[in-house]
Amino acid sequence: MGTPEHSREPCPDRILDDVGGAFSMGAVGGSAFHFLKGIYNSPKGERLIGGTQAVRMNAPRIGGGFAVWGGLFSTFDCTMVYLRQKEDPWNSIIAGAATGGILQMRQGFASASRSAMFGGVLLALIEGSAIMLNKFMNAQESMAQMEEQIPNMAGAPGFPMGQLPGQPPVNAESLRTGSSASSSSSSSSTSSWFGGFFGSGKEADTSSGSKTEVLESFDAPSPPTFEYK
Repeated sequence: MGTPEHSREPCPDRILDDVGGAFSMGAVGGSAFHFLKGIYNSPKGERLIGGTQAVRMNAPRIGGGFAVWGGLFSTFDCTMVYLRQKEDPWNSIIAGAATGGILQMRQGFASASRSAMFGGVLLALIEGSAIMLNKFMNAQESMAQMEEQIPNMAGAPGFPMGQLPGQPPVNAESLRTGSSASSSSSSSSTSSWFGGFFGSGKEADTSSGSKTEVLESFDAPSPPTFEYK
């Protein structure tokens, strides 16, 4: 399966792109290295001239060597893409091993094998580090997007103020019912505790009932009669 780090130019253009990039990299790096080396090896008074002469003599050669390596690598990479019909790190690993083996073919089979193994291992390390870096960057971007979305979603339609997307919805009616029930239960428990402690709660109820019954028993008949007996 293709990964984002392999989304490059198509194969015919990829070869020319890699050749030019490799030559530029080799020429610039070789110029800096051989300029410092020429300054160090030149006598006093001739250091600047010695550095420039070392750059003219060695920079094109190093750039050409890098260009050959980049061209062979891109050619083998495009060949593997054509044969396997997919883009993945295995194409680069095989292309690196083949490039190292071809470049050392004149030194014998043993040297070519060692160079091929070194090229394959080097490309495997490069591809592995690129994949790990890509995953780390994607994880950081997803975490940043989540942190940006959470404050915006709290208080939006469907998410009341103070409620996060991962929390269950809170019903205001249930909160009111729960508060009233808790207050009534606390008041009843308080009254029952005081009534049980002082023994006055139940007596108040019974005394009020008896007083009502006595008063009802002495009620006058309705309507009142004034007959004389």
